[in-house]
Amino acid sequence: MPHDALEPHPLVRLLEKPRAEFTCSDLVEAVERLGLRQVDLRYVGGDGRLKSIAFVPNSRRHLVEILTRGERVDGSSIFSDTDTEASDVYLVPRHRTAFVNPFGERPSLDVLCSLYDEDGAPLAHAREQIVRRAAETLTRETGFVLEAFGELEYYLVQAADAIFPVEEERGYQESGPFSKGERLREEVLGHLSAMGVQLKYGHGEVGNVLDGERQLVQHEIELWPVPLEEAADALVLAKWVVRQVAYQHGVEVTFAPSIGEEGAGSGLHVHSRLVRDGSNAIAGDVGANETGRRLIAGYLTAAPALTAFGNTVPTSYLRFVEGDESPDDICWGETDRTGLVRVPLAWGGDVLPAMVAHANPGPRDPIAEPDVDPQTVELRLADGSAEVHLLLAGMAVAAREGLADPGGLEVAERLSTDGADDHDDFEQLPSSCGESADALEAERARFEAHDVFPAVVVDATISRLRRLHDEAPVKKLAKDDELRAALVRRDWHVG
Repeated sequence: MPHDALEPHPLVRLLEKPRAEFTCSDLVEAVERLGLRQVDLRYVGGDGRLKSIAFVPNSRRHLVEILTRGERVDGSSIFSDTDTEASDVYLVPRHRTAFVNPFGERPSLDVLCSLYDEDGAPLAHAREQIVRRAAETLTRETGFVLEAFGELEYYLVQAADAIFPVEEERGYQESGPFSKGERLREEVLGHLSAMGVQLKYGHGEVGNVLDGERQLVQHEIELWPVPLEEAADALVLAKWVVRQVAYQHGVEVTFAPSIGEEGAGSGLHVHSRLVRDGSNAIAGDVGANETGRRLIAGYLTAAPALTAFGNTVPTSYLRFVEGDESPDDICWGETDRTGLVRVPLAWGGDVLPAMVAHANPGPRDPIAEPDVDPQTVELRLADGSAEVHLLLAGMAVAAREGLADPGGLEVAERLSTDGADDHDDFEQLPSSCGESADALEAERARFEAHDVFPAVVVDATISRLRRLHDEAPVKKLAKDDELRAALVRRDWHVG
């Protein structure tokens, strides 16, 4: 692989090969040459968070054993839907995911893993296996690869700064010294890129809140479109790194969908595109073509049920009701930020050369062309409570059905905001955990088809949502300030 001076991943630089080609022997070489003294095997648990098990290799042979065989772990402690009488599961490293851990007390090599049952088959309810099956089924049935990336929003919570105090609701892409937490965000971006997480950019987000002697300042990190399995891992790693960096600096961070009566909560908008043979199949001359509109129709049709994976706590539904830019209508539009699906600008037509020439009237180099057309569609449904792997798997199911639906273009036309006088005729998203559970129950067959979602995962999701609804109905939550505050705090570290 040619040397790239800008390559941020130390293992790629050291081994001079792309991550996708890493082998066990490569990782052993990296451990020895970098003087690493620990190996952490990591995986995603049933709660969507990153778990780890640490090893201290005492010989080269021991290191090879760790990196090839993995380990046995207690599945019943990882997933609530595992049979405790047959709970041992296997944890097997995926060598292509390896990175150097920047946080540990000892230098360590970290590797993400997949889970397998006692017979060596992929563990049906493991989160990475669900998203893998969803992606593979979509590609097998349609020939397309679904690529995605998330816009990860979060708040940093600190003592209020008397020097250049933050201005409420004026944080969008603000710069220091008015912006707070820039250095933490830059540190996060550096760690993620060194781990192999592909990034678009980071910036300050709108939400600035002054709450007595503390300030809550919102940030956003936008990732890069990659195949679905990699996109899910990237979001989980991003949340882990944000929390680790904040904790090291003594700063609290939250991804909560609601942070109280003041200030917008944190969404998790997901962009996606369909790729075949290196070409973006949804890109028209301007905006989304017919394939893109079928993709949108699939998302909109499945949207009520998708809230079960993307909006998992009672305060999620307060955000739908109270958020200025939070969707509640099941509709879409070109660049329309009020709809559930948005088609963002992507430099279509002849606008780019004219802009570049106007901005650079003197000598200039040719305009760089991206490997894949950047057009995406943005699903604006989820928030910081989302179960990322289940959400992306659900999106793949919705995409597959939208592409197969002979009436998909008619659905897209009917649900478009273009030319609509108002949104009164559009269906509403669920307004509570209970309604979300009902929507998933009604549509469970579409998610269980092709064995993508195990019935036990759907059952567990529905049961959890109904229990939360019984504990805190949204109508009561909206009127009871004390209950609301308690739930906001309970879900402060959700996701």
